[in-house]
Amino acid sequence: MTGSVRGFLPWIAFAALSGTVGWETGAITAVLLSLVLLQRDRRAGRGLDENVIELSAAVFFVVIAALAAAAPHSPLRDGVGALSSAWLAVTAWGSLAIARPFTMGIARRSVPEHFWDTPQFRRANNVITAVWAASFTVTALAAGAVDLATPHAGLVTTLIQFTGFVVPAVFTVRYQQSRRRAAAQARQQDAVLTTER
Repeated sequence: MTGSVRGFLPWIAFAALSGTVGWETGAITAVLLSLVLLQRDRRAGRGLDENVIELSAAVFFVVIAALAAAAPHSPLRDGVGALSSAWLAVTAWGSLAIARPFTMGIARRSVPEHFWDTPQFRRANNVITAVWAASFTVTALAAGAVDLATPHAGLVTTLIQFTGFVVPAVFTVRYQQSRRRAAAQARQQDAVLTTER
């Protein structure tokens, strides 16, 4: 799970800082974190498909940092939490639309290469990415509703955003565990059938 969470560090930092310290600080911190993560992964030989979330973060936060610097008191600052979740939702749904779920690159870091082209690997990543995408969508809608109802509700929006990361992260871990258990049971059944012959 650390591999999947690491890519979200810029987003998590932005959620924490923009809702408490300010969107300018949050955006600058997120830009720096995303660039550090990208540089580190590129040096380690990782492909761009393994850094979809980090690339998305770099683009989004460069734009937000520029907007925050140009107009620090813009009305956009009150909805930036919802906007960041919406951007993540578009990133995740977009990766599914082009049949390249963003979790696939992350999963390749810890799954042996001979599994990468299997239907099971693709299906698992489609499911996991869809859960992340749905969570980001719900988070964007919930944060947007709070922002409209109660402007300057930074702490509430931050908590909504954290929940939007925790729920799919927990699902990812549990889903992977259930798939491993199912694979182990299938191997045991095959072994029993082989010995009975």
